[in-house]
Amino acid sequence: MSQQNDAFKKLVAHCKEYGFIFPSSEVYDGLSAVYDYGPYGVELKNNIKEYWWRSMVQMHENIVGIDAAIFMHPKTWKASGHVDAFNDPLVDNKDSKKRYRADVLIEEYMDKIEGKINKEVEKAQKRFGDTFDEAMYRSTNPRVAEYQQQFDTIKTRLATAMSQGDMAALKTLIEELEIADPDTGSRNWTEVRQFNLMFSTQLGNIAGEEGKLYLRPETAQGIFVNFLNVQKSTRQKVPFGIAQIGKAFRNEIVARQFIFRMREFEQMEMQFFIPPGTQKDWFDYWKDMRRKWHLALGTPASKLRFHKHENLAHYADAAEDIQFEFPFGFKELEGIHSRTDFDLGSHQELSGKKMQYFDPERNENYVPYVIETSIGCDRMFLAMMSHALTEETVPGSSDEGNTRDVLRLHPALAPVKAAILPLKRNEDRLVGKAKDIFNQLRLSFKVQYDDTGSIGKLYRRQDAIGTPYCITVDFDTLEDNTVTIRDRDTLVQDRVAIDRLEDIIRERVDMKQLFA
Repeated sequence: MSQQNDAFKKLVAHCKEYGFIFPSSEVYDGLSAVYDYGPYGVELKNNIKEYWWRSMVQMHENIVGIDAAIFMHPKTWKASGHVDAFNDPLVDNKDSKKRYRADVLIEEYMDKIEGKINKEVEKAQKRFGDTFDEAMYRSTNPRVAEYQQQFDTIKTRLATAMSQGDMAALKTLIEELEIADPDTGSRNWTEVRQFNLMFSTQLGNIAGEEGKLYLRPETAQGIFVNFLNVQKSTRQKVPFGIAQIGKAFRNEIVARQFIFRMREFEQMEMQFFIPPGTQKDWFDYWKDMRRKWHLALGTPASKLRFHKHENLAHYADAAEDIQFEFPFGFKELEGIHSRTDFDLGSHQELSGKKMQYFDPERNENYVPYVIETSIGCDRMFLAMMSHALTEETVPGSSDEGNTRDVLRLHPALAPVKAAILPLKRNEDRLVGKAKDIFNQLRLSFKVQYDDTGSIGKLYRRQDAIGTPYCITVDFDTLEDNTVTIRDRDTLVQDRVAIDRLEDIIRERVDMKQLFA
């Protein structure tokens, strides 16, 4: 656990030092759980969004995009259930005066049990070697079976309490498990109570409840209320999807783990409208598609897993998360939900406007069902950074020093595609030639010119921000119009003609390879 904490601290420090993420309003000591994306952070985030958007909208004939407003009519959130049911269970510690989500405290207790199980399995694996049968060991070892039974019992009780909104049952569970305040060890808890997560504001010229507006807690409702507008204007036939990327806001009780849980965040959501009764097949289809999307980036399959929801949201008949192994454990990265006809049906009922689609193949009108894929852009950013950041030894390196921090981002996502570096900063001919190459390449890619240090230091800086290629302009360049191009991952340096640079870079950084 301490190694994981150290890795996470290093990641957070790296993000700030190299201009990926800064605490918001830092000159005023920051604002809790709000962050700003720096020069390299905004490039990486935009590349993530572009990859998602192109894979959804460009690569599917039957998915189109919209950009709905953040402010929506307040009845939207009544129909969606957010006014009445968008709550988290809040508990305060009377001694430390700190607030926690009751369900998260219990889940963290369960994580510790799971950690004990994994420790037992790892010890047995070392003891038995190649003959080890993990499935049999898990089912037959008395200690593991006891831990597993304890885990399953808590999981069932938590799911039941959450689905029934039983706050007293959550408090009982916390007391029985003797869960303590993580910071102080105090077990002096208040009663558990519901806490609505929506931020509210006022419409300028109207006071009181009539003028109450909410900052949207999700982007999905903007898609649902525009369902008919989009369907009619684009002449789409069910099944079809609507995609959107946008900001959402939640007044989280406990927002922590850097950008994993924030109060202002960005979602990439797609709602796929389907005939009723076909949701099982489409749910499986989108689970498979979304898993492939992650794997295409080079994310190891071992770092991804599906997690089935025991405690379904009020609108869903099936829900699974794609979890990613962050430095702090497997946590939700993306949600795939079968939302039934709840949203369109609720808006139809409250607005009095029909949300039906006439299906010429079925020769009937119906309110479509929906499969949702929803991924947090900030969580995806954190997943990519945490997987990519590596410290490694560079044996026999001619660079300065023999260790480096390298950000092994997929080249298509890298903030800077190539850096152009003159061998000597005070040699006008080298600088002029390097700037000519820079001006030529920036018409096609995000590139960077740098002459602010020795060539070894310049390489290190580009490794740390994930630049796939470094192009060095030296005295031979002036003679034969060739440069040295250095690969970030292999450290191999090749001599190539300047007029080949664009093709070499494009071959590696083009997003097209991700879709193939």
